[in-house]
Amino acid sequence: MGRIIAIDYGKKRTGIAVSDPMQLIAGGLTTLPSMEVIAFLKKYIAENKVDTFILGEPRQMNYQYSENWNRVMQFKRNLQKFIPEIEVKLVDERFTSALAHQAMREGGLKKKDRQNKALVDELSATILLQSYLETIRI
Repeated sequence: MGRIIAIDYGKKRTGIAVSDPMQLIAGGLTTLPSMEVIAFLKKYIAENKVDTFILGEPRQMNYQYSENWNRVMQFKRNLQKFIPEIEVKLVDERFTSALAHQAMREGGLKKKDRQNKALVDELSATILLQSYLETIRI
């Protein structure tokens, strides 16, 4: 069994999380400038078995696509073009940023640390992945 990677793609930064090989637990991996993600993933999969990419699907509260939708779809096309051997699944990412901020508050992080956007992006990807892992175990 290979790992699953979650990607919280943004205009400037992208948070990445990865599962353990048994696909039970999600952990934050990194946050990168969005232009570097595909190169990073190519290197990562050369060293680790990866089964699936989970890509956050940007929607608004009313289920309409958010302003980031076109960028995410272009990234998805590029990801499938440059790493065609790994399936890309879209997963609703609504609430992940809010849950990330809540987890940071509850974890006792100081306000200055909670404003670290790279940390928020990585934690959002981790939340996205953990929720996906829970759905595939049912």
